[in-house]
Amino acid sequence: MKLIEHKISRRGLMKAGIAAGTALSIPSVLRAQTPTADARTVRMVIGDLSVFDPVVTTSDFTSMHAFAIYDKLFGPDSNFDPRPQMVGKWGVSDDKKTYTFELRDGLGWHDGTPVTAADCVASIRRWGQVASGGQLLMSRAQDISKKDDRTFIIALKEPLGALLTLLSSPFIMREKDASLSPTDKVTANIGSGPFTFNHALAKPGASFTYDRNEKYVPRNEPADGLAGGKVVKVDHVIWDNGLVANQQTAVAALQAGEVDFLFGPPLDLLSVIESDPNLELQVLDKTGSDNFLRINCLQKPFDNVKARQAMLYLIDQEAMLRAAYGDSKYVKPVTSIFGNETPMSNDENTGWYKKGGDPEKAKQLFKEAGYSGEKVVILQPTDWAEASNMSQLLAATLQKIGVNAELAPSDWGGVVARRAKKEPVENGGWSIFISGDAEASAIQMTTNTILSMSGSKGWYGWPQNDEYEALRAKMADVEKLEERKALARKMQRIWWDYVPQVPLGQVVQPSARRKTLTGIIGVPSYVPFWNMQKASA
Repeated sequence: MKLIEHKISRRGLMKAGIAAGTALSIPSVLRAQTPTADARTVRMVIGDLSVFDPVVTTSDFTSMHAFAIYDKLFGPDSNFDPRPQMVGKWGVSDDKKTYTFELRDGLGWHDGTPVTAADCVASIRRWGQVASGGQLLMSRAQDISKKDDRTFIIALKEPLGALLTLLSSPFIMREKDASLSPTDKVTANIGSGPFTFNHALAKPGASFTYDRNEKYVPRNEPADGLAGGKVVKVDHVIWDNGLVANQQTAVAALQAGEVDFLFGPPLDLLSVIESDPNLELQVLDKTGSDNFLRINCLQKPFDNVKARQAMLYLIDQEAMLRAAYGDSKYVKPVTSIFGNETPMSNDENTGWYKKGGDPEKAKQLFKEAGYSGEKVVILQPTDWAEASNMSQLLAATLQKIGVNAELAPSDWGGVVARRAKKEPVENGGWSIFISGDAEASAIQMTTNTILSMSGSKGWYGWPQNDEYEALRAKMADVEKLEERKALARKMQRIWWDYVPQVPLGQVVQPSARRKTLTGIIGVPSYVPFWNMQKASA
């Protein structure tokens, strides 16, 4: 599960002359360059794929590429539970410190060589140097080693209940690729997954082609989330990079049948897509992302908990969502730090929520905090329209109750640079900025830095609460969902008493596809290429 954090709005690309229900025109040069479509080839507009190594970057697009050509030891199912994928058998010692994993039959690299335990060990170790989940595993590991060609062992210093969940993260590469430094990009694009990367047809900046791996042996179970059998039902998938920058042209190509799938069509054009009888909108990621305003807990006035609590009561989530997305059916309020749709979502300590907000209560809490006119600086990303609109509404809302709020406009790069500063606002610091996170990432409490409260070692805003951190650490050792839910409630009570951030609502992004393309598996953040099939037009 990846950090959404910032998505540049594409509204500015299509301001002129788009009438609902009107077929958009596709340039003739694009038609001339587009290969002839057939029922065994799927053409998809997803995003700008420029880096192929999922260890070097956490980009969702890189991960989608990796899901096509690589495989994993375990995969999360639709309930986010880890299921064996490359692993055939596994066992754990009575003291829960030694795990033994045996690879399943039929695993082979695209270059014709077999997958071995040494490949798995090298891949885990490389991933473990940079990913937060990997670092947690490596800190608990006494040894990770090959037992024989198909078996490897992870010996732990102490039990780690979340081990199988952690092992759902790394993509397994060949040992010689995984022996590279995690800062050096793997470019071979040779995996063991259900698709092979077609090097001959690779056109950086234009398109990449993936071919069905005829030698891939899927698991016998039905596909379930990112687990189960990865059965490929098409011959080729073309990742179209060339249309990413012009979403209006991409929608036109979708209407014309030149492409089959558009990952994230802009909200401005949803009505155009809905009116086309050959197209369909589909929410594949039902968890979506949760927007929030992050508070600087170190500086006045929000070093006082009463001032932070005031923000909980002040915010009208519905108004914020309207400012960002208009009257959209794809948004709704959220009150749990675990989102609306995850298994650990709960209503603990959410009595502060009130439709429309409670500005009078907020005003009273600012008074109790001893607020005396200190400047509140809101970082406003001018190149992210939704967050920019929310920032402006937030400033106006604060000013209405007598808070000296001021906008600090800049591009997102400027926000990123300034939010790292811990100094007072007079010295270039900040009070609030708006961001967002993939809701599904809240499940990974032990590795999600946004949901940490570890002070200066933690994420921007630097909240600190030792009791909360102790509960968060326990999450790594708890296997049963009911026990995790109980911990989640205790953590949420502390979180909303402290208030490191304030929720601004959930948004889900529909994808668009031609109705001839079916069977796409809905999972957070990614689009698996297996299972989907395409009927003749």
